Amino acid sequence: MSDEQLKNAKKDILWRVYLLFLAVFIFAVALIARMVYIQFSEGPALREKAKTQELREFTIKASRGNILAGDGSLLATSIPIFEIRMDVANGNISDDLFNTKVDSLAYRLSLLFGNKSKTAYKRELIAARKKGERYFLIHRKVTYEELKALRTFPILRRGKNRGGLITIQQTRRERPFGELASRTIGYVSGNNKILVGLEGAYTNVLTGKNGKQIMRRINHGAWIPIHDANEIEPADGLDIVTSLNINIQDVAENALLRQMIHHKAKMGCAILMEVKTGHIEAIANLKYDPKDGYYKENYNMAIAEKFEPGSTFKLPNIIAALEVGNARLTDSVITGEGFAVIHGLQVQDVHKIGNGRITVKDVFEHSSNVGMAKVINKSFEDNPSRYVDFLYSMSLNKPLGIEIKGERKPFIKHPVSDKKSWWKTSLTAMSFGYEVEITPLQLLTFYNAVANDGKMVKPVFVTEVREGGKTIQQFDTKVINPQIASTKTIQLARQLMEGVVLEGTAKKMQNDYFTTAGKTGTAKISGSHGYEKGAYNSTFIGYFPADNPQYSCVVVIQRPTENGYYGGTVAGPVFKEIAAKVFSTTLAFKMGFPDTATVKLPRTGQLTNYTDLNTIVNSLGIKNHDYLQDEQWASLEIEKNTVTIKAVDYSEKYVPDLRGMKAKDAVYLSESLGLKASVNGKGFVRNQSLKPGIPLQKGKTIKLQLAMW
Repeated sequence: MSDEQLKNAKKDILWRVYLLFLAVFIFAVALIARMVYIQFSEGPALREKAKTQELREFTIKASRGNILAGDGSLLATSIPIFEIRMDVANGNISDDLFNTKVDSLAYRLSLLFGNKSKTAYKRELIAARKKGERYFLIHRKVTYEELKALRTFPILRRGKNRGGLITIQQTRRERPFGELASRTIGYVSGNNKILVGLEGAYTNVLTGKNGKQIMRRINHGAWIPIHDANEIEPADGLDIVTSLNINIQDVAENALLRQMIHHKAKMGCAILMEVKTGHIEAIANLKYDPKDGYYKENYNMAIAEKFEPGSTFKLPNIIAALEVGNARLTDSVITGEGFAVIHGLQVQDVHKIGNGRITVKDVFEHSSNVGMAKVINKSFEDNPSRYVDFLYSMSLNKPLGIEIKGERKPFIKHPVSDKKSWWKTSLTAMSFGYEVEITPLQLLTFYNAVANDGKMVKPVFVTEVREGGKTIQQFDTKVINPQIASTKTIQLARQLMEGVVLEGTAKKMQNDYFTTAGKTGTAKISGSHGYEKGAYNSTFIGYFPADNPQYSCVVVIQRPTENGYYGGTVAGPVFKEIAAKVFSTTLAFKMGFPDTATVKLPRTGQLTNYTDLNTIVNSLGIKNHDYLQDEQWASLEIEKNTVTIKAVDYSEKYVPDLRGMKAKDAVYLSESLGLKASVNGKGFVRNQSLKPGIPLQKGKTIKLQLAMW
């Protein structure tokens, strides 16, 4: 090959190489350009598309367990609520269908929820369809009843696949009885940081175990579940059964509310405890809310409010004096005109008691501050530590250790360990319930121990745990102190408390059906500058029946401002109403009755229309002997726990005993005997002007005073 040919061949090869390099360069530039384009132009769309293929593990929340009353009634439960969304761009919803029905759908949504106008709903639905939204929010916190209505609406009635209806189930805590015992039932909030009441105390029991589920994201953020072997079903929480009695709780709250309104009080509570078991069957707490101008149960006064108990603290004091202070009920105490200065402290009674020289028994029954101060000083003046040590031995200085959070520790100072706050007047002040602090529930627990022959038991709010209706755990009654004092002293204390009702400051607590034992208390409230003028805690505390205690009860009403402030006047009526309800619904036939005793059913008298009496007995399911047929008037006789309906014999020559009868029956019987009946009041015959058994004079007027028993 010549040089010329070689030169031409070389040029041809170089041209080909340059052409190849140019092609590679152009390809590289195009590739880079494409990468830049994809990164900045198509990148957002591709990243969004990648998200639609995302898998994620979701938590399936377990339902919280129920809180039940003693009879199984629901006090707190989790009910389903729903978040409602719509796949507006669903391909199965044609444009013709959407355009035809969107107007009526918007109208129905507006009518159901009332949060937006028809026009607003229609505008949002149309805009969502134009955007291609497949997860459009319609409404949150939708109830099951509202969901049922939604399923009948235009388009949505076609269901999920054909109508685009998306329902997301959630739960909401609901209290079927509203505010009833609401503070004791409580709540949990702030990611379990705020624990209140039974909800908080038993949150570990009520909270179930959440499940897990893998879900895939589809267009516009919607997630669909992928059911595979990794899915874990949630385990719902367990149920707890409380000791609360719904009927008694309702009576307690209403009775407390009426008294607080009548006396314009600021705060109050009422607690009912079963003596032997410590079961809390009612616990009402009310506090005036100035914002709403009404009373609410937003503070558990019974557990969290310490107060100076006043005269109700005379019970542990008299027990101390009798047990370790060598005092006797027959000892004489000079109270004079009801005023004395003891170790520099002025002590005063409400009024002079007797002739100024009374017994220790009278001191307690008539709640003499002067007398109690002298009894305690005489017993413990030389050794106050012995007095306080004995109070400690009765567990009065310790919290109860209840499961509900917020219990305050009682304050009973000691002359040795609290030297800085122990003054020469302290023993005197403590003798009638000052310079000590205790919660209503702690005070009730002590009184309950006296009713329980000296055995102090821990208050019980929850009796068992259930799973699917089956009991898996029961809580037995725990003893705090097996014997707070000797049997002899306890019996004397019980006699004194019964004497308060029979002869002392609580005579108004008497009734015709059962005996009551208790103590009144009226204590000043201290502020930042000493005791506030006109500010009192009014208390009544005790148990019933006095001869066979079944229930104990405390009522504390704080700062009554009208219509009196004494414990017997303000708190006493609440106690009395609760006790009457418990007796009429629970105790009258649960306990049985003494041999050969004739006992009337509540709200009936010894003379009752036979048909009415028979109906009442049978409706209550009481087994009875009924040998009557045509008699018009009858009564109940209970002998050895056997109920017998017997005819009542009365003579037309003598005035019958109408007391306890219904007004209409009393009027009918009076007029059938030729008397003229004059009625005053409502309810049942409490008194009659003509004494039973006196000769009957036809045409004479018999005045009947009625009362709601």
